[in-house]
Amino acid sequence: CSKLCYAVGGAPYQITGCALGFFLQIYLLDVAQLDPFYASIILFVGRAWDAITDPMVGFFISKTSWTRVGRLMPWIIFSTPFAVTAYILIWFVPDISRGQVMWYLFFYCIFQTLVTCFHVPYSALTMFISREQSERDSATAYRMTVEVLGSVLGTAIQGQIVGKVDTPCVENPLFISKPNSSVAMEELNMTHDTGSLTDTRNAYMIAAGVIGGLYVLCAIILSVGVREKRESSQLQSEEPGSFFQGLKLVMNHGAYIKLIAGFLFTSLAFMVSWNLLGVRVEEEEVAPHTCSNCQLSLLGVEAATLTIPLWQWFLTRFGKKTAVYVGISSAIPFLILVAVLDSNLIVTYIVAVAAGISVAAAFLLPWSMLPDVVDDFKLQHPDSHGHEAIFFSFYVFFTKFASGVSLGISTLSLDFAGYQTRGCSQPSEVNITLKMLVSAVPVGLILLGLLLFKLYPIDEEKRKKNKKALQELREESNSSNSSSESDNTELASIV
Repeated sequence: CSKLCYAVGGAPYQITGCALGFFLQIYLLDVAQLDPFYASIILFVGRAWDAITDPMVGFFISKTSWTRVGRLMPWIIFSTPFAVTAYILIWFVPDISRGQVMWYLFFYCIFQTLVTCFHVPYSALTMFISREQSERDSATAYRMTVEVLGSVLGTAIQGQIVGKVDTPCVENPLFISKPNSSVAMEELNMTHDTGSLTDTRNAYMIAAGVIGGLYVLCAIILSVGVREKRESSQLQSEEPGSFFQGLKLVMNHGAYIKLIAGFLFTSLAFMVSWNLLGVRVEEEEVAPHTCSNCQLSLLGVEAATLTIPLWQWFLTRFGKKTAVYVGISSAIPFLILVAVLDSNLIVTYIVAVAAGISVAAAFLLPWSMLPDVVDDFKLQHPDSHGHEAIFFSFYVFFTKFASGVSLGISTLSLDFAGYQTRGCSQPSEVNITLKMLVSAVPVGLILLGLLLFKLYPIDEEKRKKNKKALQELREESNSSNSSSESDNTELASIV
């Protein structure tokens, strides 16, 4: 029951993150009708700010005192209502002509800050569930399964509600047979059905309200069903060390840096591909009536959900490092299909399923390997305590940094290629750019990430040695504490 409640806490970040990741770019371009340049600025700056807030929140968490409900749980509880409010306002179109860019940038940054106050302590909570590696791995598998299901909910809710309303397109003035293209565009806009656009805006607001309600519900289940166990990580008498001293030690830990570097490039590969796969399907009209962003993402996420138990068994049987090579590289042949074959419904579905299987490995493995890195750090620095939040906050930092870079690259590339906002048709350069970003670029990033994983030092043999050494260290510590208590008792009886 505790593992399930803990796993449910991972859903809000994925529900909101997937809704923003799959739909915010389209929303800014086609519904809010912002210029692609300004949309790219909002997406990149928002994600970059989101990444910066992770170490900031990690710093404040490390300075937080323990309370009756723990040191991490108060952050989760108090950030939730404000995060939900900011999320809903992201999907609102203000009736202002010049301040729309600042509106979306402000509330996007505010939401990213507040969701960081939820997600960083939630991620670090893994180390406070149990001291056993097998139990932490099991809890992580529960969490990843629910997070992938959260991705399904995010894309399904947003897609089903918004998908019922068609956002009207605007013909490219270059193809309008009138001598004055600007006049033609003005006439087209004046005769355009604006009611459909209003319905689309209302649909986005309804979807935001539903997702906000799920965010609150999951936070309640997490706070009620999980108890933060201080003794799982440190003794009652131990106080956390200095943040900056701990930061220096963490950033000098080789295993941590190599793990971050490997997953930085592989995460960037999948994010770039997924950000634009649905856009490419729509622009090339692979299946305009049967395939959409929502259906495509649902197919991939369902494949990821079904294969997470398989990857959990695989990493237990063959080791986590082997699972990284097999799981992430399995997407390469299918990504190459996107560039080699002409787009059609079958190829699109195959790529979506294959990417979902690899994403399942990319979801599960980093969060399963990170506690092993923390254990390795504890063995090398047995006198340094309370730095778990630093490990998890900077890990989230680099993941979000990759997401921001992918959004910025994809949106700016479309702008340079001549993408037309709400256009019924796009220049040929847009299709070529989409093909490169969905196929060639992710393959190159995956290969680079796999090369970096060769340097990661914690294999299965090393992990078992660390587990045995930590157990001996705890037994020695417990023995010392028992001896000290016995001496105190004897002294008290003498007095």
